Amino acid sequence: MSDVRSIPNMRDVIMAAIIDLARKHPEVVMLDADLASCLNSSTFEKEFGNRFFNCGIAEANMVGVAAGQASTGLVPFAHSFGCFASRRAYDQWFLSVGYAKQTVHLIGTDPGITAQLNGGTHMPFEDIALMRQVPGITILEPSDAFSGYALTLQAYDSGKSSYTRIRRKGVIQIYDEKTQFTIGKGIELKDGKDVAIVATGDIMVPGALEAAKALEAKGIKATVVDLHTIRPLDTELLEKVAKRTGKVLVCENGRYAGGVGEAVASHLARTNPVKMDFLNVGERYGEVGKLGYLAETFGFTPAMIAELAEKLAKA
Repeated sequence: MSDVRSIPNMRDVIMAAIIDLARKHPEVVMLDADLASCLNSSTFEKEFGNRFFNCGIAEANMVGVAAGQASTGLVPFAHSFGCFASRRAYDQWFLSVGYAKQTVHLIGTDPGITAQLNGGTHMPFEDIALMRQVPGITILEPSDAFSGYALTLQAYDSGKSSYTRIRRKGVIQIYDEKTQFTIGKGIELKDGKDVAIVATGDIMVPGALEAAKALEAKGIKATVVDLHTIRPLDTELLEKVAKRTGKVLVCENGRYAGGVGEAVASHLARTNPVKMDFLNVGERYGEVGKLGYLAETFGFTPAMIAELAEKLAKA
């Protein structure tokens, strides 16, 4: 198995997991939408040439092809930018994969502000909301290299279709090789009694950890949860931290409507109503810029997380 500690980019982490799966399972195939250089899926093609399919700039067709392959017993991993994987190929994903009960693993890269210089047209803030409307689909957003690698392997083992949103370039290190990951089970990174910060992805989870340190300097003890699985939700963990703190802040690199915050709020409203706040893109579209600028522009920073968490803790 691959040693992810030395892998510099999240795209390479995911490809390492897919290649490791392909070495063990001859039914694993890879599809891309003329973006092999973007995900580095060309590494798969070099090793498994007849199991790699470049479907061209035709994302809907790619998902349809993947569904057809799945119907013959193959297990396809398919990739495109998150905006195309979700918005452009949605009907095929809903019907040919979801409704037809075929197992396909779809990877949407550069979600939200991680699209950076590709700009607002390429920033999917709504991909989570769209995918949550497809019954039975697992939705993943790993926060670091170890979680990305492990959850990709587990997605295959689950036998269910999955959508994974990751940024391509750069990688965060939060965990180590001893950490155990389970689809549907979030990880409590920090234990605090005053407020719970529930975060997802490699923008918000590291930001939440930094924010918790700043809050502790002010005497506010925050719980931090890495909700790496958006569906199925870890309802047991959410209820536990809600009961402990009575205050929950949900942070996501996406839109509230149909997103992680709404999913968490909907569940807690039924089981354990608490005071809540949300950090997300709201009703805005994306824009062109580098990651640091975009994080400041949209408030996706440790400082903003700390500010919102402090207000909530004192409410």
